[in-house]
Amino acid sequence: MRAVGLMVFGGPETLEILNLPEVHAGPGQVRVHVHTAAVNPTDTMARNASRAEQQKVDPPPYVPGMDIAGVVDEVGNGASTSVQVGDNVMAMVVPKGNHGGYREQIVLDSEAVVSAPAGKTHVEACTLPMNGLTARLSLDLLGLSTGQTLAVTGAAGAYGGYVIQLAKAAGLTIVADASENDRDLVASLGADIVVRRGDDVEARVREHFPNGVDGLADGAVLNELAISAVRDGGAFTAVRGFQGKPQRNISFSTTFVRGYDGEYEKLDRLRQQAETGVVTLRVASTYPPECAAEAHRRLEAGGTRGRLVIEF
Repeated sequence: MRAVGLMVFGGPETLEILNLPEVHAGPGQVRVHVHTAAVNPTDTMARNASRAEQQKVDPPPYVPGMDIAGVVDEVGNGASTSVQVGDNVMAMVVPKGNHGGYREQIVLDSEAVVSAPAGKTHVEACTLPMNGLTARLSLDLLGLSTGQTLAVTGAAGAYGGYVIQLAKAAGLTIVADASENDRDLVASLGADIVVRRGDDVEARVREHFPNGVDGLADGAVLNELAISAVRDGGAFTAVRGFQGKPQRNISFSTTFVRGYDGEYEKLDRLRQQAETGVVTLRVASTYPPECAAEAHRRLEAGGTRGRLVIEF
């Protein structure tokens, strides 16, 4: 069984084709024949040792990948699931050792696997689970209500785009950042106000909301540079573990999507929202497994709009 992984941490060139043993679904599990795996920034961090502490408990090889789509080919005894053998599905994967999404087959707890959105390809479907659940978790942590204001940084990215679309569906007013080239894209995703991106984005948010916004989802990882965009008593959530210093009664949270692993109902809700057009699935390019290193290089170069996808 083929996989894309690495024996030593390093640059994109460390990625190679691996041959791994076949795996089988045990009790309460589902095996997926993986057709596609999305390439995310977290994958490059797993590869270059930025998150090596999460992997060193296991010997190599290491297989990255948190997003997959494919076809169910085994269902274990007692699996609590509505999916059956032959169904098109998608799932978020929490990598550990060689248990990552860049492999031709993977066994997951049944609660982590849901049907793929009807009418969508495997390439499209694999772009939704991890980033969609991350966006969902961020909004849940912020706890905003209909009519309140949300700022989104990194709005043109996959996470930022899903935050905008899910927030718009919840009736929030959204101010989002964008480069000049991305203004139309971010507006099309549902942002009510688009401001120029940059380290001083908080000042441009305050031009429109002098007292600050009710909440901010920091997809651009501006961290403390973006805090002053939030009003006294507002909420701020970060995606890379940043924890703001207590100030102005702001509620700080960190969005760790692993906490939503196995949240079947939340992922299935995202499926429904993809089917009805609440969220859109954006694909930049596809690559064969042998060209995974090229996909990593392109992602790290920046400017990708939509997900790069490895297609087995």
